[in-house]
Amino acid sequence: MTLQQLKYLLAIADSGLNITAAAEKLFTSQPGISKQLKLLEQELGVQLFTRKGKSLAAITPAGRDVIARARKIAREVQNIRSLAREMSGEQEGTLAIATTHTQARYVLPDVLRVFRERYPGVNLELHQGTSEQIAELVAANRVDFAIATGALQLFSGLTMLPCYQWDRIILVPRSHPLTKVPQPVDLATLAQHPLITYVFSATGESSFKEAFAAQGLEPQVVFTARDADIIKTYVRMGMGVGVVASMAFERADEKDLVALEAVGLFPRVTTWLGFRRDTVLRGYMVDFVSLFSPQLTADRVRRAAALATQAEVDALLADLKLPLRAGGQAPVRTG
Repeated sequence: MTLQQLKYLLAIADSGLNITAAAEKLFTSQPGISKQLKLLEQELGVQLFTRKGKSLAAITPAGRDVIARARKIAREVQNIRSLAREMSGEQEGTLAIATTHTQARYVLPDVLRVFRERYPGVNLELHQGTSEQIAELVAANRVDFAIATGALQLFSGLTMLPCYQWDRIILVPRSHPLTKVPQPVDLATLAQHPLITYVFSATGESSFKEAFAAQGLEPQVVFTARDADIIKTYVRMGMGVGVVASMAFERADEKDLVALEAVGLFPRVTTWLGFRRDTVLRGYMVDFVSLFSPQLTADRVRRAAALATQAEVDALLADLKLPLRAGGQAPVRTG
């Protein structure tokens, strides 16, 4: 068994069992990958994939176990390389981040600009998606950091560091009736209007839904999107009332939209940054965390990374004071 064979195996799994696509990704030949896969199966004495003609049809139970262990080996190989580069003082490499549209659009630009100035030799990769898609990227070992909110059960294998908190706001056109009612708007009043908000998690958990349910209310959600800019577009069209993260409201939006305060209507939300517990954090990775969340000093990050469980991490950071992040323009109080 060789590391190359395991690399081919993971490429096949990550390419939807398409050997041709795996070969293109690795800049090698399809026959070469097929030959190495056959040799690996012969050595192990188990079939890793079921086949339909010349194509791979599915991963066998044995294949799933082997692939899971192969991923651990691949991570350790990367960790050894990272450790060697760190010890040699190199400031070159790649930092891959998976996050939501809100973080990528409204929070990360300033952080990445400063990071790029400090580490011009580090290549940056930014992947956007839902919590489920971010979890898949982490599981496939395709990213170093995950930055998201909620859906904690999807990331049980990560060391998770709390970064900041935020509230939702209500967005309406300037002529909307909600700008004339006493503020702040209550959930009963909000439930009377069609609502536009973020895509709900596939797990079914949603603090947005739970807030209404706690008061025996059923929200009229007519449209969901993962992109706050799309939500604002449909609010401008008059399709409904928007409920978005506070940082998604910018000064440019106030020319035709009004942000109404929603503090207390919904639970305050914490954004966190996570990485696999077996990750060797290079110096520039630690610095990125501190840039993104200044209260997470380099010492705190390294100490957290050395802990074996999330409970230990939570205890270490129990006294951490998280900042409350708002948008470019504060919500207004009318009425």
